[in-house]
Amino acid sequence: MRKVLIVGAGQSGLQLGLSLLAEGYEVTIMSARTPDEIRGGWPTSTQAMFNLALDTERAYELNLWEGQAPALGGLHVTLSAPPGTLALDMIAPLDHSASSVDQRLKMAGWLELAEQRGADVIYNAVTTEDLDVLTRMGRYDLAVVAAGKGELVAAFDRDPERSPYTTPQRGLAVAYVHGLEPDPRWPEPHIGFHAVPGFGELFIIPGLTLNGPCDILFWEAVPGGPLDRWPDGPTRMHPEEHLRLTLELIKQYLPWVDERAGNVRLTDAKATLHGRYTPTVRRPVAHLPSGGAVLGMADVVVANDPITGQGSNTAAKCADAYRRAILDRGDQPFDAQWMNDTFEAFWADHGRAVTAWTNAMLGPLPAHVQQLLGTGAANPAVARRFANGFSDPRDFDNWFMTPDRAAAFLAQVT
Repeated sequence: MRKVLIVGAGQSGLQLGLSLLAEGYEVTIMSARTPDEIRGGWPTSTQAMFNLALDTERAYELNLWEGQAPALGGLHVTLSAPPGTLALDMIAPLDHSASSVDQRLKMAGWLELAEQRGADVIYNAVTTEDLDVLTRMGRYDLAVVAAGKGELVAAFDRDPERSPYTTPQRGLAVAYVHGLEPDPRWPEPHIGFHAVPGFGELFIIPGLTLNGPCDILFWEAVPGGPLDRWPDGPTRMHPEEHLRLTLELIKQYLPWVDERAGNVRLTDAKATLHGRYTPTVRRPVAHLPSGGAVLGMADVVVANDPITGQGSNTAAKCADAYRRAILDRGDQPFDAQWMNDTFEAFWADHGRAVTAWTNAMLGPLPAHVQQLLGTGAANPAVARRFANGFSDPRDFDNWFMTPDRAAAFLAQVT
């Protein structure tokens, strides 16, 4: 029975570990926090998972909260220009609903499930030196790093050809809340995508948190702009002040959202998150001082800005791709060449497309994209295709990413 070590207990690491357990592998998972510490901590992310990613969870009965979390029917996209004036309003339905589960709830539950299903779970932070010792001992056939933050990430070299940015492209500010009124344009649960061109974006994501259904208010602010009001650094703004600022900016720039926010309150005492990071693609293999090699996965090696909501989706798809590659390897060694080939196959199939689309959405929208979105406000075929691209971003290559393909698509549907 082959033995796999997974360092990190987020979406990708736990999904990979749980799926390999089901396939008969011995799995060790190292987590810096216990389930109780995760539940009692601060949020680490936002998340909106779409159908293709959700299917990878369903395949191994990991969809523990399906039916409890709101079923998200699509995206409501608005553009405000100048700020405070509604310039575009597009309802974009999905063919299959999306879902958002607070990772404090989900990862704590998955950790407990991993132990129940037979994983060896070790609760301990891991340094590069620790990982070097673990690989040198030869206990594991394969070591995977799925911890996207902290010292271990630095062991993976930045890939300059795939990383166009050297600084953060957005300041990020998240609040989990109760009390937001339904959107009168579309009362059923859906994702709100409210852009203030040149300044940033507000996402509204109905989800499931520790104490029931909620909404996530998520500002993405262009650095140095008028929405960029949260501290840059380790200092955490008091949660109530964080919420006050969130709502103040909504009132000023998105009055049609402010009309729904009169009774908004935080879901719990640790319901906020703010920070920023530089979108980066890293090389997938880290070579340790003693000669061992470890494989990076998900946001260790593909860390995109969350503007397209793809972080947890990419993590799930990466876990599924790595699972298939591990199974296909049989008894052959998991050497550095196999590690690199495994990542490159994932990059070619998914990582490249989602990274190109996300990076494109971070800049000013090109004229052909503005035309597509404007057409989508009145054309259901355009709106639906845009929404479904969030489940399978590879489709954007076919109609969204270049002016000629956009023109060809519009000629078909208008």
